[in-house]
Amino acid sequence: METLNFFDKVYEVAKQIPYGKVTSYGAIAKYLGASRSARMVGYAMNGSVGKDVPAHRVVNRKGLLTGKHHFDGTNLMQQLLESEGIEVKDNQIQNFEKVFWDPSKAI
Repeated sequence: METLNFFDKVYEVAKQIPYGKVTSYGAIAKYLGASRSARMVGYAMNGSVGKDVPAHRVVNRKGLLTGKHHFDGTNLMQQLLESEGIEVKDNQIQNFEKVFWDPSKAI
């Protein structure tokens, strides 16, 4: 059986994020047992283009759209989130606690 590398594991978790919810790089890293690897999760998200991974649902621990410059178009990440009913103002998710999804409590 093929062992998944770290990026593949990140993608598997990200694919579980429900529509209309977001999680953080750190929450995914913590769930994977690599709590100090939030930046690596970010790198994984940057490399997720074409992998059917909802990378727009992964933000920083304060709810900021820090990865938005990796999306085509200036506001694509925000538009994708808003299309799922998530309110974004000044690159900041509003009611972050309400829309936050914690993989360690869900999977």
